[in-house]
Amino acid sequence: MAKRQSVSSSSEPITKLIETNYLFRGLDAQWLGELLAQDQVKIEKLFSNRPLYTAFLPDQDLDSLYVMLDEGIVITRSTPLDRIIAIHYAGSCFGLRNLPFSYGLATKSFPCLVESYKTSHVIKVPLATVQEIYENSEIFRERYRFLFELQQKFEYHLLNCSTYPPQAVASLLRALIYQERELGNQPDRQGNYIFDLPIDMIARACQLNQRTVEQVLKGMQKHHLIAIPKGEKEDLIQILAPEGLKEVYSATREKVNWWPLK
Repeated sequence: MAKRQSVSSSSEPITKLIETNYLFRGLDAQWLGELLAQDQVKIEKLFSNRPLYTAFLPDQDLDSLYVMLDEGIVITRSTPLDRIIAIHYAGSCFGLRNLPFSYGLATKSFPCLVESYKTSHVIKVPLATVQEIYENSEIFRERYRFLFELQQKFEYHLLNCSTYPPQAVASLLRALIYQERELGNQPDRQGNYIFDLPIDMIARACQLNQRTVEQVLKGMQKHHLIAIPKGEKEDLIQILAPEGLKEVYSATREKVNWWPLK
């Protein structure tokens, strides 16, 4: 069973929503708290490597929007290639493309598995409450629209993942930089982009094997495009040169002279 805590018993979840989550940032705390308290919304713990739901099944919709509160990763994997097509971190939302409401009504695709890759905490906001906030907040409506646009742009970056490994990995990193910058989650106060990004996730998103991903990351480290922080938790990648990654992202084989395989 997921460990739960009542939102109505503490103001902390509301504070987190309006301070850290893109969709709810800056909304009136009292108004939002009253809406969530009426629905008896709970904080839920999503354990790692657990499926949450299958998206885009015919005639099957969600009844809640998932709002991520803290550390963790939630991914969407397409079939049949088992390719990661969406990566969500704290400060983001997911599930909106499967709500029978607004732009979700026009979002159709093939079945995709949504799963918690690393443990996180979420608030599930009921569909009726999402609709009420949407109808009464112009800011919320615009942000809600932009989340759909952002997902399309993320997938566009992945479409530009060529079979050339440096370009493929750079495409994913550029997609994450753009996504997290637009959501207001990164960079940090020192201007750093740091991603919790396991090698397995990179491989599944870029359709490469893990050994090749490791070689690409070593090359990027050697040429000061990225760094792997030492003494920190596993899987962190720090972006040292976002503009340098952009050059790799748009490069041809002849332009990336540090990659040994031609």
